[in-house]
Amino acid sequence: GSEMCIRDRNYPMRARSPGYLSIIRSVTVCLAVVLLAACATVPFDFPREASQAMPVSAETELGEFALQWRQQHGEKGGFVGLPRGGDALGVRLRMLELAQQSIDAQYFILKKDRAGALFASGLLAAADRGVRVRLLVDDIFSPGVDEAFSLLASHPNIHVRLFNPLPRQSVKYFGFITDFKRTNRRMHNKSLTVDASLSIVGGRNIGEEYFEINQDVQFDDYEILMVGEIVDEVSVSFDVFWNSDLALPIEAFGLEVDPLELDRWRDLIRKTVQTKADGLYATAMNSPLLQEMREGKVKPVVAKATLVTDKPDKLQAEVGKREHKVLVEEMARRFQDAEKEVLIVTPYYIPRTAGAEFMEALVARGVRVIVVTNSLASTNHLPVHSGYARYRKRMLEAGVEFYEVRVDSVSEDNLWGNQPQSVTLHSKATIIDRESIFIGSLNFDPRSLDINTEMGVFIESAEVGTGFRENIERGLRDSTWKVDLDENGNLRWTYDDGERRQISDQEPQSSWWQRFQVVFYRLLPIENQL
Repeated sequence: GSEMCIRDRNYPMRARSPGYLSIIRSVTVCLAVVLLAACATVPFDFPREASQAMPVSAETELGEFALQWRQQHGEKGGFVGLPRGGDALGVRLRMLELAQQSIDAQYFILKKDRAGALFASGLLAAADRGVRVRLLVDDIFSPGVDEAFSLLASHPNIHVRLFNPLPRQSVKYFGFITDFKRTNRRMHNKSLTVDASLSIVGGRNIGEEYFEINQDVQFDDYEILMVGEIVDEVSVSFDVFWNSDLALPIEAFGLEVDPLELDRWRDLIRKTVQTKADGLYATAMNSPLLQEMREGKVKPVVAKATLVTDKPDKLQAEVGKREHKVLVEEMARRFQDAEKEVLIVTPYYIPRTAGAEFMEALVARGVRVIVVTNSLASTNHLPVHSGYARYRKRMLEAGVEFYEVRVDSVSEDNLWGNQPQSVTLHSKATIIDRESIFIGSLNFDPRSLDINTEMGVFIESAEVGTGFRENIERGLRDSTWKVDLDENGNLRWTYDDGERRQISDQEPQSSWWQRFQVVFYRLLPIENQL
């Protein structure tokens, strides 16, 4: 028997101890989970009905406003910037309250935190009023939401779909590994449209950090509220993704929920959200921007605009195929047409060799290129910084200008009264010749450029472009390090706000551990996945 074999080979008897057997059982369980994940499938053949955005209607309050706008301004849209998180949450909640006909929400991440709960509660309250709600969420970074989504979908007016979902028959993220070619491709688009009349597009997901609620870190983000014909373009884009073969109803996973829980949810809304004068809901609804809009102090900027978006088939095509990189190709075309200046604001910047050469060519023909991105201390993705650092010196030598966000440049006008310890840039904006502004979901990294789908709006206005450019320039002095090369050709970081001047010859405000990780990640062949 096995015991005799062990004795004959002089193995120590403690090898048969419960600890050893426990390790065998653990390994066996892990192998079983992996095998189960490998066999797990996603029921993409689950029946679903196609649907389209409802047309704007004068029978709704927002629709009446939108139609009046179109009569006055024709094809031009109206735009209001949403730079502050509290305002962005307040405007969303107010839009959900005003909804009378339809809500279409498309997000990369919807978290099960306080911001997510407020947003979902707004959807539920609207559905109770008879509003049709369509919620489309990518299925990679929204953990633990299946039950909440299934509960929402039990409402006859709420329809929830997961985009390119992972299998549920095993541990969810094992499915990501075993079907990597498909599951690595994600929908990064972000939009909210109410009554086919107003839309919000930009960089924010639905989670506390994106609305500056998080106590530890402040995400510096940006979005735009839009009215006009541009909203029709957002609705068309939403329909394309909603009706894609990759968008699967949450019901396909067969999670059973008790519809009575919706009543408890409604009670929770009434007791803990809408009746607390000092709560998050009341604070968001009393945001300064909303008050100024009510008083007529803030009016939309009037300008021509175009929505540009990738399509779902980008995720089903070979990575990097140019014909599917709709937004990237449009951005490159506009860069090539630039005559004076290209300013890029992006949390993640990895140009790779082709991108570096592209920017070097722009500078060589006299175009000023400025990149504002995260510093090592402020970034929330160290591997991405390692990819960026690989090209930084080369591009500085070519004449590209770099500004990196200070980790301690925390805004003083946080709506919630929080005192975050650090700031992370999450805005995605580009200004070309101070005349064309891009606001959207696109990062300048391989994942956004090649792997995921992205969307955004190009606003054409010299007045708006110049003003937006000047606002950014004013902020650079107080909130960023200017990166350049010293007389010996070495990297140098300089901060000068007029009152104090700091110079560093290494990544400022960073720890040795952060710097070590960047060196380590640079050794790995992962650049195309960042």
